[in-house]
Formats: sequence, structure tokens, C-alpha cells
Amino acid sequence: MNDREKTLEMKNWAVVGATDKKNKFGYKIYKKLKNHNYNVYPVNPNLETIDGDQCYPDLASVPVEIDVVDMVVNPRIGIKVMENIKTEGINYVWLQPGTRSSQIRDFAKNNKITIVESCVLINLD
Repeated sequence: MNDREKTLEMKNWAVVGATDKKNKFGYKIYKKLKNHNYNVYPVNPNLETIDGDQCYPDLASVPVEIDVVDMVVNPRIGIKVMENIKTEGINYVWLQPGTRSSQIRDFAKNNKITIVESCVLINLD
């Protein structure tokens, strides 16, 4: 089983950069995961809820242990998120297109965090 398949078997996902704007990928990814019966926790410090679900300001505020973080943020923000991922002891990160950088890849490698670089939307069809 490769890393992509392994992460898709895990059930507790946080979507960092989730949004209530229905035309944005942060919303589409959040909804797609929910519709495929994942436990999904939206993370966005600027929102209180998304479709009636509580939104969390950061990973430390999520009340359960997260298996996978799906990152939908600019790489400049993403490197800070990676530091939070390390602090929270999360070992798997899904990097959506537009979120990737060599700095994030190096951080993941140096901290033994497994990254998957693909769009989760096409992997759940």
C-alpha cells in the first residue's frame, strides 16, 4: 500500500484552509471528504462554522486526534502549518496543488512527516 492509499484509509482529517465559499477548493475538499464518510474538521481562524459545522482556529483546537491534514493554503502559510503539524504529532499531510514548496517538502522530510502531493478530489471519485 502506498502513502496515498494509506492516508485514504485513515478517517480523521483536518482541512486547513477550509472555507464557506462554495466555489473554492477549501470548501469542495471539505465537502467531498464529508460526503465520503470521513470525520472532517475544518480549520480556519476567520470562520466560526462551515455549513453548520464548527470551524477550528488551529490544529491544537481540534478535539480529536487528527490522522491526516489536508492543506489548502498558500505555501507561505503552509510552512507555519507544518510547524503546528509537527507540534501536534500528526504524521501525514496531503498537499493540494498550489500549497507545495521545497521548504515544506524539506521540513516534512527532516521531521519524518509523510506528504502526499495530489488533489484529494480526484482520488475520491
